[in-house]
Amino acid sequence: MPGSTNGSNATKTMGVLTVGGLVLVTAYTVALGSNGWLWFGWVVLGLITLGMVVTTKST
Repeated sequence: MPGSTNGSNATKTMGVLTVGGLVLVTAYTVALGSNGWLWFGWVVLGLITLGMVVTTKST
């Protein structure tokens, strides 16, 4: 299917952004202290990524 390759690339990109976000939030926490909004934002990003993985696998 032509759309499956594009969806896979988008999912991989979101995965990279999620892991990169985790690294940045962790570095910020170590350097300047915890910020609940940053962790909340990372959790939301992770849930969106997880949703993309599930929907890509099911189609």
